[in-house]
Amino acid sequence: MSEALAEQSESSAEEPAPSPPSYIEAPTAGAVVKGRIKVADEVVEKVAALAALEVAGVADMGGDLARAFESVRDRIGIGSRRGNQGVSAQIQDRQVAVSLTIVVEYGHVVMDVASEVKTNVARTVSRMLGMRVMEVNVTVDDVRLPGEGRAAARGPAEDLDEEGEPG
Repeated sequence: MSEALAEQSESSAEEPAPSPPSYIEAPTAGAVVKGRIKVADEVVEKVAALAALEVAGVADMGGDLARAFESVRDRIGIGSRRGNQGVSAQIQDRQVAVSLTIVVEYGHVVMDVASEVKTNVARTVSRMLGMRVMEVNVTVDDVRLPGEGRAAARGPAEDLDEEGEPG
């Protein structure tokens, strides 16, 4: 028996001591790191807008005035499209209320599209941002007809063909 103990002590003495890691270990999952996390309203609005645009039948976001303003910005080349157009969010204590204004493509059932937008926005905002979605309000402002481009407001010059003829 003393031989077995001697062998164990010799083998443990031969093994080198574990070296300290060459990296800094992250706190364990149970450790609490102090600090606050604040998510801006604009972040919620952008996530909600992208979630709404994922739904089949949503052609665009925003009301008539916002889309007209965007059309002018596109024509004169100022800036890029705002990611949160047609969306407003109010955050209070990790709870959020979202209001969206959408344009539905012609041929889709408006109530089905609006219902799917509510569901997808609530699910996506909750999952991505970890917030409790209290309500999602959807306003359908317009219907995009077949053949209409993204910009609904078209000027008379755009209705001319290459030779300048109406067409």
